Amino acid sequence: MGKRDRRDRQSRHRQTSSEAVEVGTDGSWVPHNAAEILLVSGDAYFQEEAKRIVAAAGGTLRTATDVTGASPGWDSADVVLVGSDVRELPPRRRVPSVLLGKATEGDGLWRLAATLGAERVAVLPEAAAWLAEHLSMSGSPDLGGTVLGIIGGSGGAGATTASIWLAQAAAGHGISTMLIDGDPWGGGLELAVTADDVPGLRWPDFSETRGSIDPTQFRDSLPMAGGFAYLSWPGTREPVHVPDAGAHAAVMDAARRSFELIVVDIGRCGEGLRTFAWDCDRIVLLATPNLKSAVAAAHLLNELPPVDAGLLVRGGGASSVDAPFIAESLGLPLLGIIPELRGVAAGTDAGRLLELGRRKPVIRFADDVLELNGAFQ
Repeated sequence: MGKRDRRDRQSRHRQTSSEAVEVGTDGSWVPHNAAEILLVSGDAYFQEEAKRIVAAAGGTLRTATDVTGASPGWDSADVVLVGSDVRELPPRRRVPSVLLGKATEGDGLWRLAATLGAERVAVLPEAAAWLAEHLSMSGSPDLGGTVLGIIGGSGGAGATTASIWLAQAAAGHGISTMLIDGDPWGGGLELAVTADDVPGLRWPDFSETRGSIDPTQFRDSLPMAGGFAYLSWPGTREPVHVPDAGAHAAVMDAARRSFELIVVDIGRCGEGLRTFAWDCDRIVLLATPNLKSAVAAAHLLNELPPVDAGLLVRGGGASSVDAPFIAESLGLPLLGIIPELRGVAAGTDAGRLLELGRRKPVIRFADDVLELNGAFQ
């Protein structure tokens, strides 16, 4: 429900874009009308932090100490912030835009976010700068492209392969597409995309990035292959510096403002689940056609944020567990079967997955998945 509300607001913003913004002297957008922010929390710390952050973002803040007092303005606010002291929502209201928490709350904060259905999580004070940027963009006439996350329910499910083929297929239909490598420990997605040394920025180049990135400069800075832009971890043995939350947020906001579709190979590390998964509008979970993989996927499903999700299953032999049965057991719609092709492993090592992506079974598979996830709308 929350994601749908966000898209509805995107549509309304697009219809009134000529009235909603003006262009500043530096070429950036400046909202005519300050975003209306609703904070629901009785915690004095959250109230004071919200005042400071909203003032920095140029918005207007209204505070309610509980959900009863918040109900009249809940659905009309541009952004709803909910403190971690709030444990349930008023009936028939949209989910919160951001859950505010404290670093001392640990993993319980993420479980609460999943329970409430919050779209994003901001751990204060560390995420104060990101939240100010996020709120300042809430008045933008276009909140940007769709983020489609791909994650394997178990090792070897084929998430990287599927991510590359989906990005390639989308680009082939003229959709402005970016592919993001979400796993710093995965060896570098670029090694599977191409064997060439393509110029462009990688994740470590954004490690010191803060604030808003110009969309044109961002697009031009990225390497290209198969018709899509990509942001990968370096495919080298050099140590990598993982960007912090501020840099991550800046990159994801730039990606949304630069491309129509952003495909994210989330990776199965805990950090990816806490960052990239929460950036996604939709998530596709992958499984191999066996019982162990299905059980592992079920465990992972419990850790995902409450967004629209579907299932892909790799093709298998005669002894495979039935794909519709796996989907039914997980409570997910079956989006398709990843075709089994000879040479995928070798193609991955040689940077030739794009060549395999031009085969008819892959094209049919990718087109069906993209259509079911609304990419052609």
